[in-house]
Amino acid sequence: METPTVRWRRLLPRTPARWAAAVAVLAVLVGGGTWTAVADDGPPAVQREDRMLRPGGVEIDTSYFTAGGSGKRPAVLIGHGFGGSKNDVRAQAEKLAADGYAVLTWSARGFGKSGGAISLNDPEGEVKDVSGLIDWLAGRPEVELDKKGDPRVGLTGASYGGAVSLLAAGYDQRVDAIAPVITYWNLADALFPDGVFKKLWAGIFVTSGGGCEKFEKKLCEMYERVAVSGKPDAAATELLTERSPSAVADRIKVPSLLVQGQSDSLFPLGHADSMQKAISANGAPVSVDWISGGHDGGDSETARVEGRVGSWFDRYLKEETGTDTGPAFRVTRTGGIDSTDGAALKRGASSDTYPGLRSGGREIPLRATGGGGASAGTGSGAGTETGSGAGTETGSGAGTETGSGAETGAGTETEAGAGTETGSGTATKPTGSAETFRNPAGAVPPAISAVPGVGGGLSQLSSLGVGLSLDFPGQFGRFESAPLATSVHVTGTPTVRVNVKEAAGQDAVLFGKVYDVSPDGRQQVLPSQLVAPYRITPDQQGKPIELALPAVDHEFDAGHRMRLVFSATDLGYASPAEPATYTVTADGPLTVPTAPAVATAAATLPWWTWGLPAAALVIAAGLLITARRRTATPAPDPALTDVPLQITGLSKKYAKSVDRYAVRELSFRVEKGQVLGLLGPNGAGKTTTLRMLMGLITPDEGEIRVFGQAIRPGAPVLSRVGAFVEGAGFLPHLSGRANLDLYWQATGRPAEDAHIEEALEIAGLGDALTRAVRTYSQGMRQRLAIAQAMLGMPDLLILDEPTNGLDPPQIREMRDVMIRYAAGGRTVIVSSHLLSEVEQSCTHLVVMDRGRLVQAGPVAEITGSGDMILVTVAETVSEPLAEKVASLPGIGSAVRTDDGRGLLVRLDGATTSRLVADLVRLDVPVTGVGPHRRLEDAFLTLISGGAA
Repeated sequence: METPTVRWRRLLPRTPARWAAAVAVLAVLVGGGTWTAVADDGPPAVQREDRMLRPGGVEIDTSYFTAGGSGKRPAVLIGHGFGGSKNDVRAQAEKLAADGYAVLTWSARGFGKSGGAISLNDPEGEVKDVSGLIDWLAGRPEVELDKKGDPRVGLTGASYGGAVSLLAAGYDQRVDAIAPVITYWNLADALFPDGVFKKLWAGIFVTSGGGCEKFEKKLCEMYERVAVSGKPDAAATELLTERSPSAVADRIKVPSLLVQGQSDSLFPLGHADSMQKAISANGAPVSVDWISGGHDGGDSETARVEGRVGSWFDRYLKEETGTDTGPAFRVTRTGGIDSTDGAALKRGASSDTYPGLRSGGREIPLRATGGGGASAGTGSGAGTETGSGAGTETGSGAGTETGSGAETGAGTETEAGAGTETGSGTATKPTGSAETFRNPAGAVPPAISAVPGVGGGLSQLSSLGVGLSLDFPGQFGRFESAPLATSVHVTGTPTVRVNVKEAAGQDAVLFGKVYDVSPDGRQQVLPSQLVAPYRITPDQQGKPIELALPAVDHEFDAGHRMRLVFSATDLGYASPAEPATYTVTADGPLTVPTAPAVATAAATLPWWTWGLPAAALVIAAGLLITARRRTATPAPDPALTDVPLQITGLSKKYAKSVDRYAVRELSFRVEKGQVLGLLGPNGAGKTTTLRMLMGLITPDEGEIRVFGQAIRPGAPVLSRVGAFVEGAGFLPHLSGRANLDLYWQATGRPAEDAHIEEALEIAGLGDALTRAVRTYSQGMRQRLAIAQAMLGMPDLLILDEPTNGLDPPQIREMRDVMIRYAAGGRTVIVSSHLLSEVEQSCTHLVVMDRGRLVQAGPVAEITGSGDMILVTVAETVSEPLAEKVASLPGIGSAVRTDDGRGLLVRLDGATTSRLVADLVRLDVPVTGVGPHRRLEDAFLTLISGGAA
């Protein structure tokens, strides 16, 4: 097998089920790791091994997830986002492990518990670590190998983790498939787009990493240098570029699922476009998915994305050729509001081929509109714009749009094969008119468009006609289309040719964006809240140049206008501190991509149009099934008419399991007047047994009979059963009495059958019944719940953990309630973890462990089978006497009881008769001798298989 160093040198130049049991936490001695196994009712148990590895000379904190047997399986590495750790991707790792993968997660250098400094995916740092992790996977016996030292492995991760997935595919040929999510292609292009410093995001980047001191020294120095100057230098650009996936573009030749965010001013859609072009050119299968959210927030579509990533790996790692990996291109589109819940409606649009960012270009003529006046939008979208003519300008955006003449415009827009689209009115200025505006000293105040971490929510609103933007008077130039005769859906990057001049011959730093303006001009929104920065050098000025605007997916409705704005400042970027004057002339139309091959899926019907009929069918089917079950109910057993409960051969498997049982072959019997304690550790099957007893779930085998009647859902004999299982709910604003009245009315049974007064007398709530339940203590709520269970004075009362959350006095009161209830000849079954209380309140016990019956019988019988003897005497036992007894042959110890009138003697070879003889010889006035063992001791002995 190749060593990591040799390989390095050659490569350089997938419904949460209910948890049933928490099982086995054990130390893995080899490698110093820790294994955790969790069993549940559904999928195979997922095991996690935590260990520190040193794949690249630095300690890396890892977690390794597997499930379901010892067969060979592909492996998946999942990277986390910047500022996070391996814990952020645990849920996805567990799901993929349950789906049949060996999954390794890790905290990158400088994050979580890993060592080292952050070096932004340095090929000799973080990327080399990944190669070492792949080496480690190659040594795992359960991981499928393509050849010795070469595991079948895929990588995925979001943002920082997505970039290292791409880099690993470029530097390590053992990588077989990748699925990077919302990540970058070239980090220099992301933070220094077109030579403009993205200062807010860069600052957030450093801060989320823990501060500059957490980074590799030269990275920290680079950031501080650029942050001070406000302009990236060549060394900074080179440093970030060489640590970017674009540096190994020609080496990434594996199936790649590229997921990019529309609400992302950090890594916009253009990054995924560059990835697609490079990787597909290498001959690898590529699919692109534009999700609704991104680094600015919004809907990350986690479930859908993780599902698609799982399918991608199923196809290219498991080689399941029948797996549907989805279309070559998909975009989530938002439009409209669901009237049932107010949520934004989302639909997918897709194409069998990737359209790129400039497919189906449509030319939209523009005219200058005097943007130097003012343009302001408000958060509600009710913006104000005042043109260069007379009018009123207000910073809050309240007012009307006024220009030099009616701003209805005239012009044509032509698309090849689409004919001519004509607006109405007269243009105030011809296409090509210049807009002059200034960059203020200190670049303050800045225009607002993209706001890191906030824009995502706003971008969701932009498709609904609401947005936030702010361009200050005199700091921008504006060009506008005529009202659109038909709607235009833009998918990709609009472009425009302009001529730019800076009066002093210096660089011109501009920010371009395209607004969607309502017919009345009072509302403008900025799609996805995105802006494109440009640094136009003197040698580019004074001649036509093409500028690419932000890539978006947005529909401009008929009657709306497109407004192209160039601003001298933007909140998210560094503009020159020196004042400057810019002149921009539109040298042609705005060309917008329409991606005609992308088809939007049909709108889904409101859920109620299909949900209600479906629900009716389900209810009808349920009624039929219930009716059939009732008709198939076994006949009553006359011999058991007076027996409150008999369980015979009861078994219940976990959901979706063939051989894992919650309850197995359980049999026991309860007689009238007994208070039965149901005991067992967590996962013993107690609650499952009680739920089957009440007809809430159906056993797989065996039967339950209550007073001779077989239990089925809705069985009439259940009216003789009262239950308090897993808590009770009350209306807090009503009194305790009112809650009980409402509950009984809901049963539909006659009021005189409720026996409310009797239940209340036993529960002992007193005057508290007239108070609102919200004023009750926990103990009072528990007693009210038991009073509710006792309504109708059922012959069999079932209580599951009735003392949870109670203090000692309340627990004693609850014990008295149970004893008083059973005193009338009724039967109580109580499940509890408080063994001392069970010992004092119960007459009989059923002990369960791992779903099976361990022992059943009277409390005294179960606790009396030990080696501890209680000797009671007629007078106070002195300490010297206790010491004499302890020194007798065959006696392990002898201790005075708390009241001093007895001895607790532990036999160690001697018999009870020999002990009595020795006590008589010592003139001890013995009044009684009997076994003594606490229930706790007996319980622990039983569930440990007989070990003391």
